Amino acid sequence: MKYTTLPNTDIKVSKICLGSMTWGNQNTEAEGHEQIDYALDQGINFIDTAELYPVPATAEISGRTSKIIGTWLKKTGKRDKVVIASKIAGPGDYTAHIRTTGFSKSAIKEAIDLELARLQTDYIDLYQLHWPERDTNRFGVRDFKLDTKWEDNFNEILHSLDTEIKAGRIRNIGISNENSWGTMRYLEESKKCNLPRVATIQNAYSMLTRTFETDLAEVALRENVGLLAYSPMAFGVLSGKYITGNASDDSRLKLFPRFARYSGEQATEAAKCYLKIAEENNMTLAQMSLAFVNQQPFVTSTIIGASKMEQLKENIGSIDITLSEEVLQQINEVHQALPNPAA
Repeated sequence: MKYTTLPNTDIKVSKICLGSMTWGNQNTEAEGHEQIDYALDQGINFIDTAELYPVPATAEISGRTSKIIGTWLKKTGKRDKVVIASKIAGPGDYTAHIRTTGFSKSAIKEAIDLELARLQTDYIDLYQLHWPERDTNRFGVRDFKLDTKWEDNFNEILHSLDTEIKAGRIRNIGISNENSWGTMRYLEESKKCNLPRVATIQNAYSMLTRTFETDLAEVALRENVGLLAYSPMAFGVLSGKYITGNASDDSRLKLFPRFARYSGEQATEAAKCYLKIAEENNMTLAQMSLAFVNQQPFVTSTIIGASKMEQLKENIGSIDITLSEEVLQQINEVHQALPNPAA
């Protein structure tokens, strides 16, 4: 395994982070525990969860994923062996069953109270805002419309998180599904008011979704904010199984067809081109897709997820692959022809 540190901290994390959002829905508790055990054996020490998980989110199952991590922690006593990241859900109809108070001070306190109980721990290493309070472009939305109802509350949010850090309940903070303006506003407020500094940003990044490179990559590198890349395999599209017709009936896009961001006509065409490159270079598409993300200089850790152990083993194995300049050029040629088809 390869390691780095969370930016501006001394916390060592594996370059591959174990994602967990299938645990409690597509995966049982026993399967979740098996995945954690295997990942730790391979050197992974970084686990990402959220109060929202598993997905798709419903009132009946929200928080179940973190409970599975909590029972593993209690069973093994290995809290000091793992770095745990979690998230407070952003506001909206999708999360109204959790709360409707956004990122208010009381909401942040309540969310951390409940998450600590689920995880059966007394601290969270990295606590993230799952998506912005303001209504802005996220999850592949392209057309921008200004949210005129939202009032700037970056300072208030950072003060609330500062209270939690000083209480020892969280160690560091991050953002997720954020854009360059929001990222810089958090950094501006932290510097101006001596408030906690955002260490990471968790956004979608894959060969089908490279919009992070347009401006956020520069922010990440110049401001030392590490990308935690989620959906590096584009909801399984970059495994190749949907292209070849080998997807099982319990695969994610067959179970949850509403998540169609990565399966449009152009995205499918691009994925076929990437599959050809992988095959010509004696790699699986999954390994090439993950190796591409792993190599980016602005990526702190790549979040992988799998519902089956064979998928998990293949995904973790990508850390041992380094793509040549020739392969990277071929990937970039496809990107030039079909840029960000799942943006």
